[in-house]
Amino acid sequence: MEDGSTCLDFITLFFINPAPMGLYPLQHRLSRLWERLRRFHQGHMIGRTERDVRHHYDLSTDLYRLFLDDGLNYSCAYYRTPDDTLEQAQAAKLDHILAKLDLKPGMRVLEIGGGWGSLAMRMGEAGAEVTSLNVSPEQIAVAEARVAEAGLERTVRFVRQDYRTFSGKFDRIVSVGMMEHVGIGRLDGYFAKVRDCLEPGGYAMIHSIGRMAPPGSAGPFILKYIFPGGYCPALSEVMTSVERLGLWVCDMEVLRLHYYYTIRAWRQRFEARRDEAARLYDERFCRMWEFYLCGVEISFLHGINMVFQLMLSLERDAVPILRDFIVDNERELRGDIQHIRHAATK
Repeated sequence: MEDGSTCLDFITLFFINPAPMGLYPLQHRLSRLWERLRRFHQGHMIGRTERDVRHHYDLSTDLYRLFLDDGLNYSCAYYRTPDDTLEQAQAAKLDHILAKLDLKPGMRVLEIGGGWGSLAMRMGEAGAEVTSLNVSPEQIAVAEARVAEAGLERTVRFVRQDYRTFSGKFDRIVSVGMMEHVGIGRLDGYFAKVRDCLEPGGYAMIHSIGRMAPPGSAGPFILKYIFPGGYCPALSEVMTSVERLGLWVCDMEVLRLHYYYTIRAWRQRFEARRDEAARLYDERFCRMWEFYLCGVEISFLHGINMVFQLMLSLERDAVPILRDFIVDNERELRGDIQHIRHAATK
C-alpha cells in the first residue's frame, strides 16, 4: 500500500474492529442468509469431497516446499516457546502426537488424511503398521517416495480412498488437520467411522482446527479460493456428535497460539520466496496466497480460531487415567531418559 502498510496490517485492522460491520442492516441480513445456506455450500458428498480436497492439495508440492518445514507438515505445530524454529515446533508436534498414541511395536494404526507422510513415517519408525488414507494423488506420490527412501515400505502404506468407504479394525486411529474437510452436517458419519474402525481397547487421537464460538460458517474467500467446502467446527458441534455415537472423551487439549506462531512462520517464509512462487504460478496467485496466509494467521491471534486435540475411545479405561504418560512418552521421544529414570526412583 502507498502508506507503507501491509496486507497483514489491513486484515489485523479488520479483525480488531468487527463491530461496525454489524451496524448496517443489509450486512446483517446477508450474514444471516449466509449462515442459513451453510449446509449447502459446506456439505460434502463423496465425489464432491475429493474434488474439493484436491483443489488445494494437488497444487504443486514445489509450492508447499517454499514455506513449510523440511518434513512438509501442513498443520499446526507445537511450540514449546515462541522462539522455536518451525522445524523444531513441527518435530515437537509429531512427538506430542506419538506420546498421546502410546504406540507399541506391531500395533495397527489408521491415519485419516495422511498429507505428505511425515506422521505415518514417524509411526512406522516406532514399529506400528500404518495404513494412511488420502484422496490426493500428488501427496500420495510424494509420500510413497519418502517412505521408500526411508526403507519403511513394509510398515507404512498409503491408500487413495475416501474414509467413508474404508473398513477395517485398528488399535489406534489418528487424524490431523482432516476433520476441517468433513463438512457441516457430516460429523456423525466421521465419528461413526472412527468408532467402527476401533478395536476393543483402542483409541483415536483427533487434531483439528475449531472455533471458540457457536457454530457458524467459513468465509466466502476461503470457500471460493482456498478450501471449497471447508469448515472448522465448534466444539459444541463436535461434542454433540461424539456423545450421540457413544464415544468416551478421554482427553482434550486446546492449542490457542500455536497455530498463530505456525502460520506466521509460513507467511514469513512465503514472503521471502515470493518470486519463486510467482515463477511457479503468477502474481495473482501470490496475492491470493498472501491474503490467505495473513487472514488465517490473524484469525488465531484476534479471531475465534483455535486447535483442539481429542482422545476418543469405546471404553472408559482404554486411555491411562492420568496424563503423566503423555509427558513421560514425550521425554523419552526427546531422549530425556535420565529424567524418567530419576523420577521413577522417587
